[in-house]
Amino acid sequence: MPDQNEWEKMAAGLLKAELKRKGVTYAQLVERLADIGISEKEVNVANKLSRGKFSAAFMLACLKAVGVTDLRVG
Repeated sequence: MPDQNEWEKMAAGLLKAELKRKGVTYAQLVERLADIGISEKEVNVANKLSRGKFSAAFMLACLKAVGVTDLRVG
């Protein structure tokens, strides 16, 4: 069973993969988050994704902002 650190890495990897699949940079993600009323700085987004430390709400907002409608968790 994965430990907390492994779950965080999996969440970050999943979000990064979706950004790559959609061709969205961190700067574009920040703009799209702003469009849905969420204020973030690019450096903060980069730090969250590199550390894997972010809330489920942040992850859902990012996925919504980039237009992910279906998500497979393997």
